[in-house]
Amino acid sequence: MTLKKDQYLTKVWQDILSYLISNNTLTEGVIDQFYSSVYISNLNENKAILIAPDFVSKNILNADLKSFEEAFKAVLNIDGDFSCDVYDSTNIPAEKPQQISLDTSLNKNDSFLSMDIQSDRTFETFIVGDCNREAHAASYACAVRPGKLFNPLFIYGNSGLGKTHLLMAIANQILKEDPTKKVYYTGSMKFVETVVNCIRDNKIDEFKQFMYNLDVLLIDDIQMIADKQKSHEVFFSIYNELANKHKQICITSDCQPKELKGLQERLISRFSSGLTVGIDSPEFETSLAILQSKIKQNGYGIEDVEEEGLNYIASNFSGSVRELEGAWNRVLFCAIQFQPGGGIIKFETIMNALKSQAVVSEKTGLSPKKIIKIVADYYGLTRQQITSKTRTKNIANARHIAIYLCRKLLDIPYTKIGDEFGGRDHSTIMSACTKVEEQIKKDQLFANALRDIENKINQ
Repeated sequence: MTLKKDQYLTKVWQDILSYLISNNTLTEGVIDQFYSSVYISNLNENKAILIAPDFVSKNILNADLKSFEEAFKAVLNIDGDFSCDVYDSTNIPAEKPQQISLDTSLNKNDSFLSMDIQSDRTFETFIVGDCNREAHAASYACAVRPGKLFNPLFIYGNSGLGKTHLLMAIANQILKEDPTKKVYYTGSMKFVETVVNCIRDNKIDEFKQFMYNLDVLLIDDIQMIADKQKSHEVFFSIYNELANKHKQICITSDCQPKELKGLQERLISRFSSGLTVGIDSPEFETSLAILQSKIKQNGYGIEDVEEEGLNYIASNFSGSVRELEGAWNRVLFCAIQFQPGGGIIKFETIMNALKSQAVVSEKTGLSPKKIIKIVADYYGLTRQQITSKTRTKNIANARHIAIYLCRKLLDIPYTKIGDEFGGRDHSTIMSACTKVEEQIKKDQLFANALRDIENKINQ
């Protein structure tokens, strides 16, 4: 008897769960709790679309995704790559979600695959504010006039602020206007891996020729190729060839070109020859807009969350888009667990969900972000410069003051302060505090400036 499609997909899912149990990958209790109501909505030889009943099950499924992908390969006897996309029941795709990959923008070559370009990363879905307006405008200009205006475009900023989103938005816009364009997106570590594999397989010249034919090269986190000399040489050759042909090159990094360490000077000088734009941490209004966007993506309305709670999240988790998203996911999880009757997500629920994560003084409402902003404004700097890896004297001086005041006024652990300053370790934070204490004793002008800043904070 021939099974209908739905029956077949149900049988495959049951086989997958049985396989995971028999291999001791997951217990029956976990499967009954989280996976018994999951189903397959679409399946082909290299991808499955899985629908979870709720947000919690979706997140748990995502955490186990590698195990499920391996199970699909085993059950269906698949030798090649296989991946799963997970959605919850409030956000079921109308059709199989498409990702623009090398297959749609270049002649297929399995040895030199581009990384996937997510179709939902567009200029329309990018929230624009004062913190990223310049980077957004420059990216859009490169997308509508590739190779004609800013080449290369170099976007810098801390992790989680939207640099990758902009690169993918450029790719999506270019391919929307002209699907025949040869667009290639890669992370720098993937680029290094490809170079290593090509050297091993004696295909490096073939790879170069392949890359020379690109119309657009998008490379993420260029700082990650530091000290990898062979990758420098290959990238330099590709860069020069594309630049000479006026092909668009867009690069992201966690710092400005002149601050990159471990890269050849000739690369840095070429990066500096184009347009360099920064992305800073979002200010309150932009954070709130991003948060509202994330809420809508989860199938909720803005009216489903108390306004005071939204403002609290936007004020205290604005270090990056990922930080905001993480805070919202935590709130949503707690709302599902502890407000089972539904209704508006209350401010009390939000506070309880985030009380162990927000670094805010209960007495004053003061936070590290507010201290950093006041110090940055005092010295005419941006918040990103304060938290960056830049070691120029004026920025380092302001950074040390901000660190010292966080420790003094909030009395939080050194590790927590380090997290607020770009992930610095506790010894670096301790050293900064010591330097400020010593400087206060021997430099009256420094002591006066510190007092002025502290007065502004306490106003």
